[in-house]
Amino acid sequence: MPHRPGRRLHLAAATATVALTGGLLTVAAPPATAAPRAERPAPAKADFNGDGYADLAVGVPAATVGGKAAAGYVSVVWGGPRGLRASGNVRITQSTANVPGTPEARDRFGAAVAVTDVNGDGHADLAIGAPGEDVDGRVDAGNVTVVYGADGGFGAANSAGRGAKAKDAYGNALAAADFNGDKRADLAIGGTDKVVVNYDPRAARTEPGMGNRMGGRAPVLSTGDFDDDGLTDLAVAYYTKQQPYTQSHVMLYRYDKQERRLLLSWSNSNGATSAFATGDFNGDGLDDLALGNCREIADENIDDPCGPEELTKGGGVHIRYGNPNGSFGSRAQTLNQDTPGVPGAAETGDGFGEAVAAADVNGDGRDDLIVGAPGEAIGSGGGKKAAGTATVLFGGEKGILSADDELGDGVANGYSFHQDTYQVPGAAEAGDRFGAALATGDHDKDGKPDLAVSAPGENASSGGVWAAPGAVPPGTTALTPNSLSLPATSAPLTYGAVLGR
Repeated sequence: MPHRPGRRLHLAAATATVALTGGLLTVAAPPATAAPRAERPAPAKADFNGDGYADLAVGVPAATVGGKAAAGYVSVVWGGPRGLRASGNVRITQSTANVPGTPEARDRFGAAVAVTDVNGDGHADLAIGAPGEDVDGRVDAGNVTVVYGADGGFGAANSAGRGAKAKDAYGNALAAADFNGDKRADLAIGGTDKVVVNYDPRAARTEPGMGNRMGGRAPVLSTGDFDDDGLTDLAVAYYTKQQPYTQSHVMLYRYDKQERRLLLSWSNSNGATSAFATGDFNGDGLDDLALGNCREIADENIDDPCGPEELTKGGGVHIRYGNPNGSFGSRAQTLNQDTPGVPGAAETGDGFGEAVAAADVNGDGRDDLIVGAPGEAIGSGGGKKAAGTATVLFGGEKGILSADDELGDGVANGYSFHQDTYQVPGAAEAGDRFGAALATGDHDKDGKPDLAVSAPGENASSGGVWAAPGAVPPGTTALTPNSLSLPATSAPLTYGAVLGR
């Protein structure tokens, strides 16, 4: 959709106040008092080197390593007093000391990256997927590597999952959490038509998680305690087309202590999603699940899996809210850029929700929803096609937007920004795809979440990541392959297409 300058952005009561006029965005401080949030397990902090600052891991599976095309690597950018910084960044490849294997063409090391603490030493560790890895002659069986954080950098590493047969593609998706309640990190590994689980990622032992026909696509994964039983659940989404039938599901799996495995606990058929974000959007202490760019795949019109069809135009976000009696998703909400309170206007191809993230941006005790729309056109008449935007929508007493779910007064309960916004480096250009991936973390250790927004199409698909302190434009810096002094390559890096979370 084209950007509309001069639109006033007003946040609902008990949030900050934001105004955007002629590209200038200002944010007033949130109120001093905030509703207390019920205690929930904190996600793993992405501090790999033990300096107290959250770092950022960027998967670059398209990178050439040692002359091997698409061997791939992970770029780690350190946090510090001024946030994410280009200096001192490191690359992890399969030629890095302690990392198993060797770089080979089309390994795609870094195709998925998850942050966890496998050994419980307080340092964040990196789980890295290489779905194109050949294993003992099995082509594209796939492999997952855990690289352990340590004071000053990284230390040991081991394989945490190896595909059992050719084309298994282990590591095309990853999610980390404690599923079985033993206080140790577990790892969910996406592969071709299956998800397996490693309950002790210090070794390469995997067990079946779920299996179905996913059409060879990587599943979408997230974690959260969606049924309020004290155990972390696994959210899985996938879809197939013409194989020879169409099916799509969003499913939740919970660990059954008697069966000693993950079992299906909730399913919503007929819909698919590009991304998940888990957060507590209404501050009730229960995990909610946002489905980004939710859309109906199967043409059966059974259950309107993403809410009203008109709210999926240009990409819609469908939110299922937690329920204290365990009936997850009994309350749902769907919004797009035509929903009152959401900045902008919905147009076909915007991709609103292709990336989503959750963080308490305004400090009111409720998570806010951050939405990427990498297909959004910017400029007069939408001349810069697929330049992309990022939008922050504030949580409230009853979730995203206002207590009535929609303000209905034509003003926004959030704000959006892009590369033509004042104080954001660079310029919006066609094909940048700003907002294609999102990640949050306290990179400057000021107690507030910061936002990383990728634009993998920047500079002829060389790519880049924009680091916004406090998730607002002032102070934003651009991290590009050039500023990071990454090796030149003949193929586009699409830097930022994969961000660790």
